Amino acid sequence: MLNSSRRLLAVSAVSTALCAGPALAEITPTLNINGTTGLIDMPSGDAQDDATFSFSTTLVGPITRSTLSFQITERLSASFRFQTLRDWDTLFPDDPSSDDQRNMDIRYQILKESQYVPAVTIGLVDFLGDGGFSSEYIAATKTFKEKVKVTAGLGWGRLGSYGSIGSLFGDRPPLENTEVGKPNSDQWFRGDFAPFAGVEYKINDRWTFKGEYSSDAYELEDETRGIIDRKSPLNFGFEYQRGPYARYGFYALHGSEIGLTFHLILNPKTRATGGVMGPAPSPVMSRPARSSDPEAFDTGWVTQPDAGPLLRTNLAKRLAVDGIVIENLAYTASTVQIRVRNTRIDAGSQAIGRTARALSQVMPASVEVFEIVPVSRGIGASKVTIRRSDLEQLEFAADNSSLLRERVELSDAGPVPENAIGSEGLYPRFGWSLRPSLTMNEPLRGAVRLRLSASYDIRPGLVLSGSISTRILGNGEKLTGSSTGALPPVRSDGKAYTENGNPAVENLTLAWFARPAADIYSRVSFGYLERMHAGISGEVLWKPVESKLALGAELNYTKQRDTDGGFGFDEYDYDVVTGHVSAYYEFGGGFVGQLDVGRYLAGDVGATVSLDRIFANGWSVGAFATVTDVSAEDFGPGSFDKGVRFTIPLNWAIGTEGQRTFGTTLRPASGDGGARLNVDGRLYDVIREFHSGALDSEWGRVWR
Repeated sequence: MLNSSRRLLAVSAVSTALCAGPALAEITPTLNINGTTGLIDMPSGDAQDDATFSFSTTLVGPITRSTLSFQITERLSASFRFQTLRDWDTLFPDDPSSDDQRNMDIRYQILKESQYVPAVTIGLVDFLGDGGFSSEYIAATKTFKEKVKVTAGLGWGRLGSYGSIGSLFGDRPPLENTEVGKPNSDQWFRGDFAPFAGVEYKINDRWTFKGEYSSDAYELEDETRGIIDRKSPLNFGFEYQRGPYARYGFYALHGSEIGLTFHLILNPKTRATGGVMGPAPSPVMSRPARSSDPEAFDTGWVTQPDAGPLLRTNLAKRLAVDGIVIENLAYTASTVQIRVRNTRIDAGSQAIGRTARALSQVMPASVEVFEIVPVSRGIGASKVTIRRSDLEQLEFAADNSSLLRERVELSDAGPVPENAIGSEGLYPRFGWSLRPSLTMNEPLRGAVRLRLSASYDIRPGLVLSGSISTRILGNGEKLTGSSTGALPPVRSDGKAYTENGNPAVENLTLAWFARPAADIYSRVSFGYLERMHAGISGEVLWKPVESKLALGAELNYTKQRDTDGGFGFDEYDYDVVTGHVSAYYEFGGGFVGQLDVGRYLAGDVGATVSLDRIFANGWSVGAFATVTDVSAEDFGPGSFDKGVRFTIPLNWAIGTEGQRTFGTTLRPASGDGGARLNVDGRLYDVIREFHSGALDSEWGRVWR
């Protein structure tokens, strides 16, 4: 029963499995109908637990809101919201404001709650929008007797539109069309401001009552559109907490409306299932003391002609249980180097630990040094050197993972030893899969497709791969292109690519991955690189194993493909040379920054800055922004490219071993400026898992 619930978690975020769990014993920060920490419609001074990732959906009259929020640090959080106003397209078909609204919020908790001090948060709502939803606030929240939370605050912009008590820094200027999509800093905390307040009362571990006085006049929905009749600033409601993941809300809003909301609350730091289910590790095989059995340490075995094949066969059998494949094996009387490919375990450190255990059980007693080289895309990513005596000594020691890490050496993988014994039958290698996939061109707009993927490894590092898909269902017909015509439609024709081509060849490439020198990695990819573009892509990366910094360069020549999903090219015969120089830096705590400078698909030149928080269990949440020499007018709605992205490993939810993930990128607006080629196998992602930053974050799994 428990295992079934865990598996359902990966299938549906709103399934019963998510709702099952222990009752919460404390009054925790809650979310409002906008998907951000707050009361009902108003914000609060609270902050979610560090790394909390939430998805919220709300229905209020004709309004549907869907929000993704992420607690970036203990104090800083951000949200991406997609709002659909269902009736406006019918009532006002010629009004551009009837379009779906996408906006981003950011908030920072300047004070944490203590015995006498409330939690205080300052926030910006829709700070990159068109002004219709933008607002700023300062909110303070205090908890009393672990049952009651009281919030009071001041709001500007939309949150200062009802019950104003004054103004600050002069009038609030309107946004010009060329400013839409840029940070509207000229408006921040200017113009009328109004108070708001509210209370939360925790009835029991499941139920919470909320009431608030709202400072949002809903002028756009009430006075301008008439789709909501706002009769009162008072909102009331009850929320029901179903386990640690799911929360439901039922509200009486504006004196005229009923609101319903659902929050899915996840924390990437902890697994929904408590852990990953897989085969238990084999014990470390301890050698006898040299003094008691000196013959066990005899080195004569090295000269035996069948020693290598026999050792490789025995190791392969033990490692196959964990989905680890031997690429090469080389040895001397005292040292063994094994190159392995991990096909199932999601943590590089655990794969290294399982390999070391197998070596301890198979290698003769004279072998003291284990050199484990994880192989990714056919190239050695690093070399992990472990002394066998350390394994024997520390297996049952307290804090054994930290003690082992202090003694382990990480270094460049180096070349394959000349005396290495390759595993027979590994190459050429064919693999395939048939799975459903989700293609999203805009938030809540896209298609579910059935994808057939295949790969043919000709030799280590040389891979022929491709995929073909057909649409099962979707709502792509509702997509709206954002091209203004000033730029080539390198991305804004996404609707045509989503709708046309059943089936469609998504990609078909020949890729060569190599390691031309120490700390240097290279990739060349040729063919139909992605759904919209074909050509050739080359990349080189410098990344020492222990370095936080990596530097790379990429050069591409592409032609835009036809929308029908075949092998032809578009009628405009558009081709372009693009390229970037890139810098990557690991700041610690899982934060990885990236700077790309160069030329993009539309021929524009600029830079992209991104920041991702990568967790040891495979979760990744990040944001990016691109500014190029394209004017805001030529770019179209949004002024410049920016967005948020996330990746969720499926084993986080289902609790079984595997490396499959689900992820997507969300943008407030999509234009052709700042568009970059989507090519598989970029080098930093290929090798990072086995370098110090990633290995150290998950090193605790080396003994599992």
